[in-house]
Amino acid sequence: MTKYLDLLILVNKTNSLPADFVPPDLVKPDIPFCFQEDLPKKYLRREAAQAISRLIRQAQRENIHIYGVSAYRSYQTQKDIFTRKARELGEKEANRLSAYPGQSEHQTGLAIDLTSSRVGFKLTQNFGSTPEGRWLSQNAADFGFIIRYPAGKEHITGYSYEPWHLRYVGVEAAQVIADKKITLEEYLRDYPSPNW
Repeated sequence: MTKYLDLLILVNKTNSLPADFVPPDLVKPDIPFCFQEDLPKKYLRREAAQAISRLIRQAQRENIHIYGVSAYRSYQTQKDIFTRKARELGEKEANRLSAYPGQSEHQTGLAIDLTSSRVGFKLTQNFGSTPEGRWLSQNAADFGFIIRYPAGKEHITGYSYEPWHLRYVGVEAAQVIADKKITLEEYLRDYPSPNW
């Protein structure tokens, strides 16, 4: 259980979480979401929730308005999402755009999808070129977050560019990843965690 709680846990197409894993410290961050209901997808692990709350407050002070879309997702919720996408797009395309159950960072409670009104509150690659997307790219690391699926790194992450998908890794790791323009996979290869 302890390794699944490591802030640097690598969850991807080759590193899965068990179906019954639920982070024990999920809390709701103090940020605006683009929906009103109190759903599980509003929750993050405590440390990540505190960090995203600070990030959003700082953005608002700079007249940048960012909204949460989806944070924690259970194994079953991810299974439902992937099944729906596979029916719509075919399994190969669904696997490029979405994670199999157990392979979604959202299940860690350390990932959050963000958006803005400039893109109609949608999750779109165009978000990366908005003032909000650029602000996140320039400032997320100061709060311990990385753009988890950067452009040009699809061959490493296995996923297309997602400027909206932030992953909490802590300030130290986030700043190295941002400064070196590398992925979490590359960071863990070059700076191995003692827990792995």
